Amino acid sequence: MPLPLHRRTVLITGASSGIGEAIARAAFAAGANLVLNARRKERLDSLAAALRRSAPAPTPRICLVLGDAADDVVVQQMFDHPMRELGVIPDAVIVNAGRGLKGSLLDSDTVQWEAMIRTNLLGAAKLMREAARRMIATLDASLPSGAAWTSTPRDIIAIGSVVGRHISPFSSMYGSTKFGLHSLAEALRREIGPKGIRVGVVEPAVVKSEFQEVAGYDPVGFGAFMDKIGPVLEPDDIAQLIVSMLALPARVNIADVVIRATRQDYP
Repeated sequence: MPLPLHRRTVLITGASSGIGEAIARAAFAAGANLVLNARRKERLDSLAAALRRSAPAPTPRICLVLGDAADDVVVQQMFDHPMRELGVIPDAVIVNAGRGLKGSLLDSDTVQWEAMIRTNLLGAAKLMREAARRMIATLDASLPSGAAWTSTPRDIIAIGSVVGRHISPFSSMYGSTKFGLHSLAEALRREIGPKGIRVGVVEPAVVKSEFQEVAGYDPVGFGAFMDKIGPVLEPDDIAQLIVSMLALPARVNIADVVIRATRQDYP
């Protein structure tokens, strides 16, 4: 029996750690070819080597695209490189790269605002735009008039956040970028869904990873919060959800899903 993603090519930004790395591992195990993007070359090379050692048969292929996911040139390379190296462009794009930031409108670090908005919102918008354009062009080129688009699923999935929907004053600047991302993804779904391209948003609650440390959360205070609502989600929980979404028949689109730890009541 073929693996559930054995004919898919999945692009994942922010793939060197956390949720992105977990999605890469899960999609690869499910048989997908991978296009992996991150800024940390050593981490990306190490992940690719580990995946190749664990490869199922037939071995999926991996293309690495190093660089800032919000950079215009890098966004183009995410599609041009796999076409050159693998002979395909991604038919599933996971918009995962993002930055966190502790604090509210009143007390968050204003120095970090622009960089976070650039990555979480502008970079995501650039990638979704390019992915949609490439997928539409592929559909137009590969399907004769009247042919069924249901033969090959095409997906754009944005990793949002529960605080982009259920507003928290403790991370309101970060949450505002995810609020905007959710809006863009839903608007894109309404625009290209009728063409046969699925667009979805996955909104995780607290996930245990290096994200909290990088975002500047107090390890003692936030650790106590995680203990209170724990056990919290792990990156692989999100990855398994993504793989299950990608494996659905093309006629089915999970457009928006919140995933929380069972005991997390807020946000």
